[in-house]
Amino acid sequence: MTKQSNFVGLLPLIFFIVIYVLTGVYADNFSSMPLLVAFTLSVVVALMIQPKGKKDTFEEKMNIFTKAAGDSDIIMMVLIFLLAGAFYSVTDQMGAVNSIVNFGLSIIPSNMVLVGIFIIGCILSFAMGTSMGAITALAPIGVGVAEQVGGNPALIMATVVGGAMFGDNCSFVSDTTIAACRTQGVTLKEKFKYNFITVLPAIIGTVILLAIIPFGNGAETAVGEYSLINITPYVLIIVAALAGLHVMGVLALGVVAGIVIGFMNGSLDYLSALESVQRGMGWMQNLGMIAIVVSGLVGLMKHYGGIDFLLEKITARSNGAFGGQVGIASLVSLITLATTNNTIGILTAGTIAKDISEKYGINKVQTASLLDICGCAMNGLMPYAGQFLMVAGLAQISPVSVMPYAFYPMLMLVMALISMVYFSKKAAPIAATKAA
Repeated sequence: MTKQSNFVGLLPLIFFIVIYVLTGVYADNFSSMPLLVAFTLSVVVALMIQPKGKKDTFEEKMNIFTKAAGDSDIIMMVLIFLLAGAFYSVTDQMGAVNSIVNFGLSIIPSNMVLVGIFIIGCILSFAMGTSMGAITALAPIGVGVAEQVGGNPALIMATVVGGAMFGDNCSFVSDTTIAACRTQGVTLKEKFKYNFITVLPAIIGTVILLAIIPFGNGAETAVGEYSLINITPYVLIIVAALAGLHVMGVLALGVVAGIVIGFMNGSLDYLSALESVQRGMGWMQNLGMIAIVVSGLVGLMKHYGGIDFLLEKITARSNGAFGGQVGIASLVSLITLATTNNTIGILTAGTIAKDISEKYGINKVQTASLLDICGCAMNGLMPYAGQFLMVAGLAQISPVSVMPYAFYPMLMLVMALISMVYFSKKAAPIAATKAA
């Protein structure tokens, strides 16, 4: 154990997990403990402790906290979160969400309902950058389709969740993608290419499974009105992101396009557009504040030696790059399980994951992809996560009944494991060289 390594430095994180879980158990609802409050209380604990060998004053501790909290990458991430919220709000109000859902339903054959719902969920969540937003739009349609054709509601709700988790993981404007890229220092385009190749077999496998599983009586589904013009903002952000435009520019372009089209179709005017932007930014303010507080907390934990201690324990039995990747995947998965929030899991594990990557010569794009895939997959498999609670509530079924049909998140984890095995063989010479 190095002189910098100290278990006491982990106490704030342990306190956070304990208070969050205990509050969830007490209230029988894991979303009852506000994350920002829990992390703020953890900061108080961090400011109170004084590890052996440290003689920091309160002012010195606050300086460490504020310096870490105000890191340029974190502030940039917060600004991106705000723009992402504005984009979602504007496109929702100007009719883009309904148009893309109804357009997808209009081209689905009646005997491929599940496949169609999954693909629409993938496209919708990829364009919107939020699994909850996609589920909010698509889940009521899924319930209606199940009733029309007499299908298993748990199966179609799991299909909705699976499609939504694709976008949560791969979208250019997803908060998890932004968090993974910013913490590891990679571009959206780099992460998307690697991530998409990794999960593509999972997508294909899910489509095959959904195609062969019988669902309902084959009756036609009702389709609402749609406008292809309204889908333009989604097309623009995808093209702009693939072209390599900075994420701030991508989101700004999407917001402007949404407002212009809203003016054209009459769904927005000057004041309502401003209100829509403000409302969307408001939705993301809490997440932005959490990112700032978590960054400051991790800064204190690092100063106390807690991050070094955790890094040593995770890598103690690791055998090269594969063991390092298992440590990264385990860490983000456990934090996501504890908080039911994959973005928080990625933000909290990001710094440690970066240290592990540097130690074992793991490509930072692979690390960003691994963080996002494992975090999203876990969120798509927990019956007490918001995604499951929402679809179960709408369909009036148990969240547990949805879980066995969550094919895509399961296959995501399988592909993550395969990618770890594949990359560990490529990374072994790098790690060996660094060790030498």
